[in-house]
Amino acid sequence: MAATKKTSADKKYANGTTYKDSEGKTHKRTSAKGTKRGDAYCARSSGQKQTEKVKVRRKAWGCKGKKSVRG
Repeated sequence: MAATKKTSADKKYANGTTYKDSEGKTHKRTSAKGTKRGDAYCARSSGQKQTEKVKVRRKAWGCKGKKSVRG
């Protein structure tokens, strides 16, 4: 029986990693802390179920509640 190695969410969903959407188009994960776009993401994701992926992405965006902050 082969042992499967599970990638941590921190590495799998980190900034700079790529993913494919439902149409097969490749996208790069980017975040912009402390911007209007960041605030919009943080407000939108604050109501989502807090899965490992959501937690990692909110950390990457610098979310504090419904706001995105630098640093």
